Amino acid sequence: MIALTHAMVLAAGLGTRMRPLTLERPKPLIEVCGRTLLDHAIDRIAEAGIRDVVVNTHYMGDMIERHLAGRSQPRIVLSPEPDLLETGGGVVRALPHLGAAPFLVANADNLWFNGPEDAIGRMARAFDPETMDFLLLLVPTVASAGYDGLGDYTMDQIGRLARREHGRIAPFVFSGVMIAAPDAYADAPDGPFSNNRLFDRAQERGRLFGIRHDGLWFHVGTPEAIAEAEWIVDYRRPA
Repeated sequence: MIALTHAMVLAAGLGTRMRPLTLERPKPLIEVCGRTLLDHAIDRIAEAGIRDVVVNTHYMGDMIERHLAGRSQPRIVLSPEPDLLETGGGVVRALPHLGAAPFLVANADNLWFNGPEDAIGRMARAFDPETMDFLLLLVPTVASAGYDGLGDYTMDQIGRLARREHGRIAPFVFSGVMIAAPDAYADAPDGPFSNNRLFDRAQERGRLFGIRHDGLWFHVGTPEAIAEAEWIVDYRRPA
């Protein structure tokens, strides 16, 4: 078990699949269920007791900065990217703000709600720095609203992950939420790169693990996915 004190929300993407909505605002500021995607992510992080959050920005970053100025909790530091660095490069740029201990990373493209237990708390209890570089929050492929792919990972009995083989269907999708050890970014490439490169390196070392999410999760990638997510949340809401 670890005590999480820092988190990062990845909010620098262009949101091209969400057009025309993203012609006027960045995707993290699109509202779903009455809150922006960015606020949903930060809300979950704050509920878990994390007090320091880094948010990277690029496309319409000034709008995100103005929006976040209205939040008093948690403490937020912006990490502007003049050029897009992708998920891995964005984390590397923000490392000076993320402390020396394992930290949480969440993708603002996705929307998740806690199940019976706080998802971040479950992850913090499961993370073992001695054996793990990354712990990914996973969602069953067949229960992933808004997702139409073949899945990302298989998981063994102790939670160790293996990437989906070509031509196969994998039972789990990466939710976009993870805990990362700072050392996992040692010798990372310069410039833009995907976290997937480091996931594959951790898998080769037997240090890539996952935990199954026990709440709702939505891949909100298109305007149509917004309506689907809101319908499901409303349907699941107690009468």
